[in-house]
Amino acid sequence: MADSGYSGTPQLKKLGITPGAAWDVDAAPEGWAFETQPDPGDRAPASGSADVIVAFVRTAAEVVPAIVRLEGRIFPAGALWMAWPRKAAGHVSDVDENAIRDAALARRLVDVKVAALDTDWSGLKLVWRREARGANGPAG
Repeated sequence: MADSGYSGTPQLKKLGITPGAAWDVDAAPEGWAFETQPDPGDRAPASGSADVIVAFVRTAAEVVPAIVRLEGRIFPAGALWMAWPRKAAGHVSDVDENAIRDAALARRLVDVKVAALDTDWSGLKLVWRREARGANGPAG
């Protein structure tokens, strides 16, 4: 699976989903699944806080609403992976890492990693800026 920039690093390790970490998936496409299923008992409740959320967007118009909807769930120290269709895999999309990064920075989030999540999806890992992790919490 090392074609088109997709590394052989185990997907759960790449995403930071470790045993005991509360995880969730948002708007996954039909048929998408983890390469190795994480412990379903660690899945965060739909509106609860999570250590890691993988959110799928297909168009640039979906980026800001997804970040706004999910940012509070990873506050203060979780991670939000924004996944979009990989152009290297032949997918057509108006989403790219710059659109996600710009939207995140406006919300006091910062990107810390970009990776191919699988052969069809790229991902940008977002976390709260250190100075935004204080008592004020996410901006409304």
